[in-house]
Amino acid sequence: MASVVLVHGIFNHVAGATPEQAARVRADACRDRLAAGLARLSVPAPEVAMAYYADLLRPDLPEQAQDAAAAGGFEELTPAQRAAAAEWLAAAGAVLPAEPQNVGLAPLRHLLGVLVRERGGRLTAAVRERTVRRIERALVANLREVEAYSTWPQRRALVRDRVAEAVRRERPSVVIAHSLGSYVAYETLHAFPEPAVDLLVTVGSPLRVPSLARRLDPPLRAGRGARPAGVGRWVNLADAGDLVAVPPGLAEVFPVDHEETTGNGLGFHGFGGYLANGLLAAAVAPYLS
Repeated sequence: MASVVLVHGIFNHVAGATPEQAARVRADACRDRLAAGLARLSVPAPEVAMAYYADLLRPDLPEQAQDAAAAGGFEELTPAQRAAAAEWLAAAGAVLPAEPQNVGLAPLRHLLGVLVRERGGRLTAAVRERTVRRIERALVANLREVEAYSTWPQRRALVRDRVAEAVRRERPSVVIAHSLGSYVAYETLHAFPEPAVDLLVTVGSPLRVPSLARRLDPPLRAGRGARPAGVGRWVNLADAGDLVAVPPGLAEVFPVDHEETTGNGLGFHGFGGYLANGLLAAAVAPYLS
């Protein structure tokens, strides 16, 4: 059994692999990054398992929810999705020039460019442009995968069953959930409170993005989220420049016990950067002995 179960986010579909094979591929890659962070504290690398569900968001889905690995930019979004993207950027601190439903492609890219420039410090123009494009693709992929997950009840149930199965099988002390995975893990741990999990770590979490928060199950009550019954402690980490984990301050809405703002360099949203982070190592180390 693994003492750590990981719940991945976007860009994790492994084409041509069975779910079991894909889970091993993703777990192996993540184990090395987690081991690197724990090595700073002289803590041995734990057994790690991946709760893999990316395949469930791909087959037989409508056009707007196609493979995130091929996600393009804002031009591929529907008007409703553009409004959601505008709301996401507003949550990150952008000032919208018009009503969200009327925001076009150029304003969306302009807003994203302003945010990257403000948060990118001394990035060169070329690096800033690549960063804008990468974030644009990440936002588009998040919107599509969240839509695929949250608007199809049967698919949502299958994803939660898959994640719950991994937790039941491994009985981990720690669950680490990244990006969309934090959304999935939050709902799964509510729906399946047994077995209990000593520590939940969310990283790069978009749980506070308004368009996502409105779809949560269980829903927010009086603007607040509830702690999953089986979770002992909840820690949240967000990179200062992570435009997916917005708005900052998950603890303002959810019962997070401890949260930190960190810095992962140019890999501001990548799961690997979070797993290798010293703050994450410090959070999980006491639960691995």
